[in-house]
Amino acid sequence: MADTPARKPLKLRIGELAERTGRSVHTIRWYEQQGLLPTVPRLNGQRIYSNRHVEWLALMDRLRASGMPIAELRRYTALAQRGGANLEATRAVLLAHRERVDAQIAQWKQARKLVDAKIAFYTQWIEQGERPGKS
Repeated sequence: MADTPARKPLKLRIGELAERTGRSVHTIRWYEQQGLLPTVPRLNGQRIYSNRHVEWLALMDRLRASGMPIAELRRYTALAQRGGANLEATRAVLLAHRERVDAQIAQWKQARKLVDAKIAFYTQWIEQGERPGKS
């Protein structure tokens, strides 16, 4: 297997992180205040963000988009930051969330079937020139 070149660590200030991730500085600060970002080191009093923060914000977006509540995002972030001693608990948070996502997907699939049936109904009506089932 070929060696993969090491990725050079990013050293971003908050404005650069905002630009890179498409979020406002205000939003990033809110994420920090809410405990939704890993610890941010400081250099000469300024926060310095890294690849980890860019990737973490993307993860938070995906979890949030899949319906994970803010409180659960906080819990997950806190557990993940504690590392190896909390692997089971961290995984349990994600397993529970996956179950909720799967249930939501099942509901969306049922909704899709209804939408498909309605599309077929209107397609038939358009093609036949009269309402289906009308005798």
